[in-house]
Amino acid sequence: MKNLHKISLLVFSAAIMISAGLKQEELSNKNTSAVMTADSTVKVDKATGLIVDKGLDMVTAHCTGCHSSKLITQFHTDRAGWLEKIRWMQQKQKLWALGDAEPVILDYLAKNYPASETVNRRAALKGVEWYKLK
Repeated sequence: MKNLHKISLLVFSAAIMISAGLKQEELSNKNTSAVMTADSTVKVDKATGLIVDKGLDMVTAHCTGCHSSKLITQFHTDRAGWLEKIRWMQQKQKLWALGDAEPVILDYLAKNYPASETVNRRAALKGVEWYKLK
């Protein structure tokens, strides 16, 4: 029984040492998936659904603590539009000052979720007669 325990401990220790020896790239590949776009293949973080690129860690840290990353992936605009959205969140939703992280976040958002001609929302309702609820 003691030998079985020693062997189990040895196998477990070896597994830990092998895992620790994995390259960082191999570890990060386990957390991403590839998505084909019209332009190329883009890596997407499995946990957030956001595009893997410089600044993802800042966006994850500052943005997804308060709202789903799906709000980011659904909204496409230029850098000025993203800045306007951040300012709105700071004024209305109590978002803290981003400091040095702000330009990194804006670079990431403007590059990976730029303005597009595709509209992801339905058109505004027209000609509807609204009534007051009692």
